[in-house]
Amino acid sequence: SVSTSTGNNFLALPRVHCPDHPDAILVEDYRAGDMICPDCGLVVGDRVIDVGSEWRTFSNEKALKDPSRVGDAQNTLLNGGDLTTMISKGTGAASFDEFGNSKYQNRRTMSSSDRAMLNAFKEISTMADRINLPRNIVDRTNNLFKQVYEQKSLKGRANDAIASACLYIACRQEGVPRTFKEICAVSRISKKEIGRCFKLILKALETSVDLITTGDFMSRFCSNLGLPKQVQMAATFIARKAVELDLVPGRSPISVAAAAIYMASQASAEKKTQKEIGDIAGVADVTIRQSYRLIYPRAAELFPPDFKFDTPVDKLPQL
Repeated sequence: SVSTSTGNNFLALPRVHCPDHPDAILVEDYRAGDMICPDCGLVVGDRVIDVGSEWRTFSNEKALKDPSRVGDAQNTLLNGGDLTTMISKGTGAASFDEFGNSKYQNRRTMSSSDRAMLNAFKEISTMADRINLPRNIVDRTNNLFKQVYEQKSLKGRANDAIASACLYIACRQEGVPRTFKEICAVSRISKKEIGRCFKLILKALETSVDLITTGDFMSRFCSNLGLPKQVQMAATFIARKAVELDLVPGRSPISVAAAAIYMASQASAEKKTQKEIGDIAGVADVTIRQSYRLIYPRAAELFPPDFKFDTPVDKLPQL
């Protein structure tokens, strides 16, 4: 039995139900294609179309060996390019006309702009996977790249460089900033070129990003170094206090964060060397030393009052 309800000037979709038990939730027999009432066993609907894929695929987005004929979901960022149908070349006599030309030709292939965007989206997805960035950042990066590409304001710049800069901006805008060196490590583009594209994109899109603070990197650096929560909180406190007291004018937040981690770890039982911290933070040992020397004279004022010292302040390395 099929009922159709109307109301508010629209037609609702037809609903299949059992005539004797209209409120019963029907059970679908996928093998036979039947809809069965669980209360009385009546076959209410037959030959139900299965909208699922014919085969399961474990190809992990590799379209080469995917036996499913359904295809990917539509990509709203492309201009219908992902819905193109390609006809393969025929081999039999029926595939050719009397002049030997193929009867069935591809009227439309993917446009060059869609192909360029698709390649950039793949590159963005690969870079994001390498540094474990979530899907929402990938989506924001794709949107930024599409805006820049369609504006044609960065003509002459490599698409990979634009994609890398868009990923950097997306991370900043989503509140999980990455350093230029971290983006540079997962792309094939130099740090200088990513920096140039970053400035040009901000100007072209008339957008902005929040200023980086030491706290943006602290939790990630400390967890990568395996430092306990107490040291992380102390390092965050030290960096914030050093900025408030204007002890580190002109120093980058990353180098200040690295120096604060070094000071906090040296005062605790979990001591880390400058090289270990530098490798994680992406800064040179000498940069950490320069920032550390600026904050060392007032070290006693920088630690939180409840910090448990393993090494007292006057015994900290002077460098």
